Amino acid sequence: MAEEATPPIDLSTRDEGKGPVVVLLHGIGGNHAVWNEVIPRLSSTFRVLAPDLRGHGRSPAPKDSHYTFRELEGDVIRLLDGKHVASAHIVGLSGGALLALRLALDAPERARSLILVSGAAYTDAHTRAVAQRWEETYAKEGADRFALRVLKDLYYPDWIEDHLDFADEVRAQAKHLDLAPTTKWSHAMQEFDERKRIGTLRPPTLVVQAMDDAVVDASHGRILRQSIPSAQIRILAETGHMVPVERPEETAQAIASFVKAVESRAPGPDAG
Repeated sequence: MAEEATPPIDLSTRDEGKGPVVVLLHGIGGNHAVWNEVIPRLSSTFRVLAPDLRGHGRSPAPKDSHYTFRELEGDVIRLLDGKHVASAHIVGLSGGALLALRLALDAPERARSLILVSGAAYTDAHTRAVAQRWEETYAKEGADRFALRVLKDLYYPDWIEDHLDFADEVRAQAKHLDLAPTTKWSHAMQEFDERKRIGTLRPPTLVVQAMDDAVVDASHGRILRQSIPSAQIRILAETGHMVPVERPEETAQAIASFVKAVESRAPGPDAG
C-alpha cells in the first residue's frame, strides 16, 4: 500500500561552509543540534546542510501530516532544490539513517554517497519494543521518567556519567516537548523494511555502527555491510546510539574521509 503524503514543506536548515554538499539528517525527537559538534569540523571543507525535519526543531508541523518516509523524502528533496543542489552526500542518524537510505533508493541521482549512522535496513522487534516503551513511559509516568528512560537507552553509561549537565538539560527540555510528530514518525517507522532493495543501492556507502547501541542492535551494521554493494563499515566501541553526540571527532573524521575519497574517485561538477 502506498504511503500517504502531504505536500513538501520548507525546512529550517543550518547552512554553513563551501564545497561538496553534505546533508546531515537527525533522528526522531531530535533536531539539527545533534550535529552541533560535527558541523564545525566539516564546514571548513564542505558545505553542510543540517535541517530540522518536519515537526522537529524550528520546522513546521503540518496538522494533516502522517510523517511517512514519503513525506520526509519530499521535504529533503525540496530543500536540495531550493538550495540549487543537484546531488549531495547524504548522512543520516538513527531514523534519519532510515530516511537517508530511502532517499538513496528512491532518488539515487540525488545521493553522491550515503553514510548511515546507527542505521538499519529494517525496524526489528527490539527497536519497536524500545519505541513502544518510550511512548508508554511518557504516557503513564510523565516527562521526567521518559527523559531518564531515553537517556539510559540512547547513551553509553560512562558517557552520561561524564556529562551529567547534558543529562540535566535533556530532562529540563522534556517538560516542554510536543511528542505528537515524534510519535507519528515512530509509528511510520514500525513498518520500515528495505531488505529486498538494499542490494540495488548504487551510491558509495559507509556504515557507522556503535557496538553498545541499545536501540539498534550492532548486528544491523553487519547486515548493511554485507547487503549493500561495496559498502564500508566503521565500528565504534564503548559508544551508544547517539554517535555524533558522544563521538563527534570520530564521526566528523569518518564522514570527511569517506566524502573526500568519493569525490576523488568520481570527479564531477560542484554539486553545491
